[in-house]
Amino acid sequence: MDLHILDHRLRVTSISKSGLERFTHPLIKLIFLRNRTRCKFFSLTETPENFTLVLDEEGFKELQPSEHLQVESSTWLPLNVVSNGNVSSSSQAVGVTKIAKSVIAPLAQQHVSVFMLSTYQTDFILVREKDLSVVVSTLKEEFSIYQEVKGESVPVRCQDVTNGLQKNGKEAIQPTVHPVLIPQNQFCVMSLDPDTLPSIATTLIDVLFYSSSPKEESPEQELDCIKFFSFSLIDGYISLVMDSEAQRQFPSDLLFTSSSGELWRMVRIGGQPLGFDECGIVAQISQPLADSDISAYYISTFSFDHALVPEEDIVSVTGMLQHHRKEPAAS
Repeated sequence: MDLHILDHRLRVTSISKSGLERFTHPLIKLIFLRNRTRCKFFSLTETPENFTLVLDEEGFKELQPSEHLQVESSTWLPLNVVSNGNVSSSSQAVGVTKIAKSVIAPLAQQHVSVFMLSTYQTDFILVREKDLSVVVSTLKEEFSIYQEVKGESVPVRCQDVTNGLQKNGKEAIQPTVHPVLIPQNQFCVMSLDPDTLPSIATTLIDVLFYSSSPKEESPEQELDCIKFFSFSLIDGYISLVMDSEAQRQFPSDLLFTSSSGELWRMVRIGGQPLGFDECGIVAQISQPLADSDISAYYISTFSFDHALVPEEDIVSVTGMLQHHRKEPAAS
């Protein structure tokens, strides 16, 4: 398998719900006017707490400093696993599951924090730029590693990035076992032809900027379901993740999924905001799923992590995670 270090330098940011209106203009420009900006990597995810933006340096320039904008201090690099010339294999479990043992677990053992962004097309593993030498030395036995430079893939030799390499000298520690929440929403993972984006502009703006207005909902419904919407425009490819209620607002003939009627359920990780320095959070969820060959999309955000698993597997996943959480106490 090949591991590609993509030619993007990314920032991870958060916009508060109360401050969204201050960023309406740059967000509309980044989403709908891609010819007016040089941004090639843009992802926006709404959760109940905030809006998480992952975007390259050109996109980051569009955001003005504000008390409503939080910026994680690191620069992140996206990695992508390519197997047999394709980014995924339809005959096996897809998503973070297929890279859990070969990428996620080894990096966790080396105390490398990762930020996951699964899309309709592929999975991006974001690592801090300062950790790249550790990443390369950790994964060089498993992968042929290439770095994209101005559109060309150049083989990476380990010695090219090991100058100043310092192994983390910490003792391996048992990662914190975070609580999980499993909301009742059914989610869809979809894509859209970028040329048809103007056709859904009004609906997309409504969902992104006006969906948080007070609604006539029962408290029970608010507790059982969770607000989650993700839009990514990366190297010309669009990916959308939304619940089935939001999906009904869009023209069904413009959105497409990998199989008709495919629905997903969410496992939300973290009782309190997770932070960016803790290692092993993704591995904690992806390892059990990989052991059971269960597909999963995984989307990290500024505060919490989210895994999407097929609806038919949610009962077994729930039991599996409960068992996994009891194991440390029993040992």
